[in-house]
Amino acid sequence: MDLSNYLKMDINILFSIINMKLRDEEGDLSALCQRYQLDAELLAQRLAEKGWNYHQDVNQFKVG
Repeated sequence: MDLSNYLKMDINILFSIINMKLRDEEGDLSALCQRYQLDAELLAQRLAEKGWNYHQDVNQFKVG
């Protein structure tokens, strides 16, 4: 899946895709961002616009 347009992607779809990939493919956010050449800080800021924050203990973005 092409994530190169993650900053312009519909935020709800982005949230779903990122959490799916974290669950199915990668052990943590850093590995996911490295694999898909994403800026972790920009990705986190984008998802934080809707109140979703990365929780390392469960390896997913969720409210809070």
